[in-house]
Amino acid sequence: MSEAPVTIGEAARLSGVSAKMIRWYEETGLLPAAARSESGYRHYGPADLHTLRFVRRARDLGFSVAGIAGLLALWRDRERPSAGVKAIALEQIADLRRRIADLEGMARTLERLAETCCGDDRPDCPILDDLSAAPACPPPQGQQRRSLQAPGVNKHGR
Repeated sequence: MSEAPVTIGEAARLSGVSAKMIRWYEETGLLPAAARSESGYRHYGPADLHTLRFVRRARDLGFSVAGIAGLLALWRDRERPSAGVKAIALEQIADLRRRIADLEGMARTLERLAETCCGDDRPDCPILDDLSAAPACPPPQGQQRRSLQAPGVNKHGR
């Protein structure tokens, strides 16, 4: 890895984080604002690249941006005990297992619906009938009906 500062494109290539996400991480404060050249181009040093790789790995493990901010604070605090970090990891494991159970439940539901669909030239479709049905009981106020999208993943797959 070069010690010389790199542009955002090179930082994206070296870290595996897209340039768009790097800019967003800067806007949200997850990554400190980049140094700028006289012409206004962002420049990233080795510490920035290390942070971006940390963020990328944490995102790969399913941590939220808020969770990553907490982990970054712990990572930077060399006086912290590791017990807090382990507790966060165990909470993440439990959350991932809940999300896996939710996804498996969604898959089972879709499998049952697909089994009931003839999949022929007729317009009748129990899958669409189920999707268009009103929920048996509305969700509590302030909560939305669950979507089929994977938990923790936005419409862009992040």
